[in-house]
Amino acid sequence: MVLQNRTWVDMQFLNRGRMHSYGLGGSVILDDENYQPDQEIDVELRYTNIAIQTFDTSTAVQGSADSQSLAIWARSRVPTPISLFDGPLRAVFELAHTEFLGDLRGALGFNSLSSVGTGFEIDRSASDPIFSRVRIVFRYQFGQNVHGTSIGLATSF
Repeated sequence: MVLQNRTWVDMQFLNRGRMHSYGLGGSVILDDENYQPDQEIDVELRYTNIAIQTFDTSTAVQGSADSQSLAIWARSRVPTPISLFDGPLRAVFELAHTEFLGDLRGALGFNSLSSVGTGFEIDRSASDPIFSRVRIVFRYQFGQNVHGTSIGLATSF
């Protein structure tokens, strides 16, 4: 109650409040792939637009949002001279940039986010048909007032 009186924010939502929402939208992707034995390059350009609307919701959190983003992403995989599990060990390099548009622009304190990454991929298709590729990528993300690191683990079936 003290916080509500000092900030004039309706805190009643925290006491059995509810929020329901739905979204409708989609993405359009332009994808260019160049897969060769000595190198694989993949570049994607993606536009996403999702309209989100609340329904049957507490007054404090009623609203809508027009969630839009435009992103470019690229990955290169280059075989190394090293073999593991009867397949090549590949070096992986990634670049990505996302511009947030519509109601997303500035919502988290920044308008765009970029990422650079490097890692490796093990081709296990000769020894394990279930997990044919395993990839680990270390990424550094950065934008206005924000930066961080991550480790991604991916498998292909």
